[in-house]
Amino acid sequence: MSTNNPINIKNKKAKFEYHILDKYTAGIQLGGTEIKSIRLGKASIQEAYCVVEDGEVFIRNMHIREYENASFYQHKPKADRKLLLNKQEIKKLEKKMNTKGFTIVPLRLFINQKGLAKLDIALAQGKKLHDKRQDLKEKDDKRAMDRIKKEY
Repeated sequence: MSTNNPINIKNKKAKFEYHILDKYTAGIQLGGTEIKSIRLGKASIQEAYCVVEDGEVFIRNMHIREYENASFYQHKPKADRKLLLNKQEIKKLEKKMNTKGFTIVPLRLFINQKGLAKLDIALAQGKKLHDKRQDLKEKDDKRAMDRIKKEY
């Protein structure tokens, strides 16, 4: 297994839509054809979110496309998948989720050096419209400054 693994699927909308408070790295419980599809880069976490149920964390709406070379056994593309976290982390997330306005969003899906699929998740709070406008303004200002610097 090479250490330079190109699989790095990001959720770019998450940082625009939410204030990121805490970050965690979780393992994912996957079947055989699911990990093969992820290694081919056939996954999306754009509309995914996480829920805490019965002391376990699950990711919902994560799309993993069916593996083309599989015979009769195929996984469901949008099935709930269990995330592997420590009990303390789960308790902390569950406590925050009971507070209004918090959610758990996936930030990045990647394959680590050992060849295991990992998911970076974050405890986040939704942004208001004026916060989003402020972020866009800062982004435009930074782009303008970079353009001016490039000219000189």
